[in-house]
Amino acid sequence: MNSPSSVQPAQSIPIALCCNPADTEAWRRGLQAAMPDAAVSVWPAASPGAQTAVVWSPSQAFMDAHPDLKLIFNMGAGVDALMRLRLPAQARVVRIEDGGMAVQMADYVCHALLRHFREFDVYAQSAAQQKWAPRGPRNRQDFPVGVMGLGALGQRVARSVAAFDFPVFGWSQTAKSIEGVQCLAGEAQFDEFLSKTRVLVCLLPLTDATRDILDYRSLSKLKPGGYLINVARGSQLVEEDLLRLMDEGRMAGATLDVTRQEPLPPEHPFWTHPQVVLTPHVSAQTLVHESIAQISEKVRAALAGEPLRGVVDAARGY
Repeated sequence: MNSPSSVQPAQSIPIALCCNPADTEAWRRGLQAAMPDAAVSVWPAASPGAQTAVVWSPSQAFMDAHPDLKLIFNMGAGVDALMRLRLPAQARVVRIEDGGMAVQMADYVCHALLRHFREFDVYAQSAAQQKWAPRGPRNRQDFPVGVMGLGALGQRVARSVAAFDFPVFGWSQTAKSIEGVQCLAGEAQFDEFLSKTRVLVCLLPLTDATRDILDYRSLSKLKPGGYLINVARGSQLVEEDLLRLMDEGRMAGATLDVTRQEPLPPEHPFWTHPQVVLTPHVSAQTLVHESIAQISEKVRAALAGEPLRGVVDAARGY
């Protein structure tokens, strides 16, 4: 694999851009403004000599048309779709570590948590029926929150939840340390983590190891009245198992920003289930300006031979 210092100066190499057509012009203009001497080409126009690409859900045809890529910047936090492709052997995939997403993810999760804990959904139903029906207070200590996945987004979420005085547990494949959060790690501590948790927040990357991780067995280990907030990937949740657990009264409900099939089919039971809150994959959307600033900074770091943050470990898939 070539070293970072072998990347040619930005002005001598084109940048290949592949993203949602609706977003293309904003990304093209932003990249050109941040790196004025670079030539930004937009797929399907190929630039075979490009050493740098900025992509979201590219095709195999895009990769095949750019065999010299050394740096592939993924526009979002999740790289699972990208890692399924055959990439140029020398290429390194680099994640957007934040791009304005962490604060969005934190406020989404805190909103979902507080809506459930404070029973604002119940009050909304009462108001719709013109009923004035106060409910008694609940104890935060009875609603420990478990955050699965402690990357940049997960750490921000865990700290934000802790600021609301909930007990917070974190779990990741490798050991982490976060002030105010009791962190557990690895398969050996997974069940312990689940048993301490009542509100489970999934922020794990999608890999072979995490696909279907939210199944009947794992969700059954939550404290009674468990609640799921999934803001990671729909393929991590076995949807039939969640429905079964809610029907059995073992789980109180779920807030789901992601589903196995997106958009969710009209006939899916989640649409009408009274214990499910749905949003259309909007918990943390990439902000173009912030992301481009990060990308341009990392390109300059590569040119200077400096280590790059956010490089994906191909063996782990994140």
